[in-house]
Amino acid sequence: MRSAQLRRLLVGLGLFVTAAAGVTACGDKYGDAGTHDPARAAERARQVSEAWEGSAAARVWREGYFPLGDPVRLPEGAFHSDADKQAYQRQNFEIRGSLPGAPPKKREVRWRDGGSLAVPVVSARAAYEQIGGGSGPSPGPRLTVTGARLGEMTIDTSRGSATVPAWHFTIKGYDSPLKRVAVVASKLPKPPVKPVPDLTEDLWELAGLNTVSRDGRTVVLRAHHGSCDDGPGVDVLESADNVVFSAWIRNPSDGPCTKELRAKKVTVKLDRPVGDRVLLDAFTGRPVPYEGSPGSRSSSWS
Repeated sequence: MRSAQLRRLLVGLGLFVTAAAGVTACGDKYGDAGTHDPARAAERARQVSEAWEGSAAARVWREGYFPLGDPVRLPEGAFHSDADKQAYQRQNFEIRGSLPGAPPKKREVRWRDGGSLAVPVVSARAAYEQIGGGSGPSPGPRLTVTGARLGEMTIDTSRGSATVPAWHFTIKGYDSPLKRVAVVASKLPKPPVKPVPDLTEDLWELAGLNTVSRDGRTVVLRAHHGSCDDGPGVDVLESADNVVFSAWIRNPSDGPCTKELRAKKVTVKLDRPVGDRVLLDAFTGRPVPYEGSPGSRSSSWS
């Protein structure tokens, strides 16, 4: 199976094929992924960077609301037990009580450096389903929601720190609420550059953005790799307008290998703070989506 097919099956659908699915030669699984060509990857990064520089997509990105931080704030002291932590990670929640009805249609996002934007507000039920998985409680440890109210929280965005409307969920056993952003992200702009063709093996799509340090100089990404290699590598190209990350796989083995796609955190040091620069994936030609806690990816990224 060529790596392009693996991307479509695993990356595109977000699924994992475990060792039970069988064993293959890594050369068959990765295709030519072992022949990483830094010059070719750098040329692709330059193409993406130049396409975004001064583009209509870049203007939309800087004018809209695009969250780049965790949309969930845990209660103070969370978690009281390993069981509670496990319940949160598995998105195993239940409701005992009632949730508020229809919220206001729109509320404002307010940026610390000035400016605001009216954006749609989701219902308490919709926000609850984002943290609770939407399928109802399952066997095992669970967290119990006893109520909710509409409040605010702060979050990092493409335009810096912002105060946004958030649902404050009361969790049984905790004195402070679990908060979940209550507003919908802006629609992603159409990228000014097409993704890498499936049959190009040199680059891989990033799994997501994990964190940006407070000083903006360190970015932690989640990158894909397999079960028979030395993990992912990420190259970076910086310009005044954007930062392009190129993900690839280090030294894939030609020996027998289970059909499995993994994700690993990769820390990238930048020459200067991110600021308002767009963080881009060289493979997709799109901004790198934030993906941290359960239910953290905004629907606008899908």
